[in-house]
Amino acid sequence: MDRPLNLVTFVVVDLETTGGAPYGGSEITEFGAVKVRGGEVLGEFSTFVQPLGAIPEFIIELTGITNEMVADAPSIHEVLPKFYEWCGPVEETVLIAHNAPFDISFLKAASLKTEWDWPEFIILDTVKIARRTIGKDEVLNYKLSTLAQFFQTQVQPTHRALDDAQTTVEIFHRLIERLGNKTKTLGELHALKLGK
Repeated sequence: MDRPLNLVTFVVVDLETTGGAPYGGSEITEFGAVKVRGGEVLGEFSTFVQPLGAIPEFIIELTGITNEMVADAPSIHEVLPKFYEWCGPVEETVLIAHNAPFDISFLKAASLKTEWDWPEFIILDTVKIARRTIGKDEVLNYKLSTLAQFFQTQVQPTHRALDDAQTTVEIFHRLIERLGNKTKTLGELHALKLGK
């Protein structure tokens, strides 16, 4: 926790799913993740995942991901261990997501389903950081699209996993810039996320 932020490896992850119930039948259809350290992109992880059931029509309309697109994709049993391996050691990697409880709940549900131990990553939520950093007089809400517009990010969110992860990286970096000297270490940033 006392590591300077520029020495921390962050994995910014976004998932597309068939619905909003990770333990109630909804499944992951796409992974998108960006690994960054010291403001530099170290790598990207992107893959479709073949769900057991069909993708509902309203999700197809939202994401543009069709049943045909995931028909030949690897299963979650193949993708999840590759993703965890790509993330790196749990003691070195911090996971970031926008509205983290959603993505993390799906990762934990997938871990349970595939009988993989959930790695106890430190988790940061850019929604919570944004709420501590950007006033309500500056933005209408803290949705990814709103913050992308506020910061005029190069990549815009599209409800596709890698695009949204790339957008979140930009937003995270801009939030860190805004915080300035208030957060120099991972512990200080984590305390901010918790509202301390």
